[in-house]
Amino acid sequence: MIFTNTTVFTGNDLLSNVFVRVDDGQIVEVAPIPADGLVVGEGEDVVDLQGDYLVPGFVDLQLYGGAETFLNESPTAETVRHILDTHRSAGTTSVVPTLYSTSHDVILQAIEAVREVQAEEPFGVLGLHVEGPYINPVKRGAHSINYVRQPNEDELDELFDKGEGVIKIITIATEVFDEMQLLHIQTYKPEGCLLSLGHSNATYEEATSAFTAGIPLATHLFNAMRGFESREPGVVGAIFDHPTVRASLIADSFHCDPVAIRMAHKQMGDRLFLISDATFASPGNPAGPRASLDFEDFIIRYEQVEPGLGRYTNQEGKLAGSSITLLDAVKVCVEKARLPLMDVLRMASTTPAEIIGMGHQLGKIAPGYMANLVRIDANLGIKGVWAV
Repeated sequence: MIFTNTTVFTGNDLLSNVFVRVDDGQIVEVAPIPADGLVVGEGEDVVDLQGDYLVPGFVDLQLYGGAETFLNESPTAETVRHILDTHRSAGTTSVVPTLYSTSHDVILQAIEAVREVQAEEPFGVLGLHVEGPYINPVKRGAHSINYVRQPNEDELDELFDKGEGVIKIITIATEVFDEMQLLHIQTYKPEGCLLSLGHSNATYEEATSAFTAGIPLATHLFNAMRGFESREPGVVGAIFDHPTVRASLIADSFHCDPVAIRMAHKQMGDRLFLISDATFASPGNPAGPRASLDFEDFIIRYEQVEPGLGRYTNQEGKLAGSSITLLDAVKVCVEKARLPLMDVLRMASTTPAEIIGMGHQLGKIAPGYMANLVRIDANLGIKGVWAV
């Protein structure tokens, strides 16, 4: 297959007057169109993109559900496939399904569900994100107080054993760990698993110490973390001030005002990346996503604020995940926060692929990379998705 008549975001640059050749699910050539025209091999299809953008498939490192089902509610392989199918239709070709604070048994079930679909879709489902339960109850957000708990080394050891190769991110509040517990989780976590500071009431000093000690990520900047104040810069201040820590951000206009998004990008640059944080999402459905959910004590309702944009809140009035895809987040960043398109595309594809350890195969359009590709028009509307 050859893609032509397009502007290509390679992961580093926007290139015009080039073509992209794909063979057996892999990108084999990105080159200028010859003056005497393309040479098309036998059996190759030429796809004229009519001037639209061709960008790497988006990579979402935190999302809970698809159009109808979410992982906490039904920790099965069917749910994992449903999450991937829902978000892939909107250009997110790689996902890391996520659990919010729940029972140990549900986490173990989700590990096996993700493992099964990982084997089927190694470039589609990249692993599992376990958000909690070892978080600060003061900053639990919509997480159930019935599941938020103190670190338990026996639980952790079983997760590490069963989650080898599956658990890719664990969000914790480091201040609820004692020194030995923190050393334990850093020493014995599965290979390739990243710790992320989140749902945390840590001080600036505590958060900085955690980052310096080797925690490379922070979960949903500004949300469920101690904010910035002049006398105590908090977790937000520590993230801004640290030279290497990377932070996810929910760009749905509700979790973060567009001005806050713009300020964070100015401060952090490529250390910032996008997540959907989607409880449910229903791309292309004018009726919007699932209207409500009553699951255990997680009771949420959807409120449409403007056409195509709404939010979930729980019975306490707290935001409870989002209703967006990464494509929606890209639109908010470009249209409302007024960030450069190239930077935003990198935040949705290149940077998260690098973070999850797949930066050599995903997140770029270059020879040797997998052909997870998305066609979007000048209005950032989805026009086509190709996924390996």
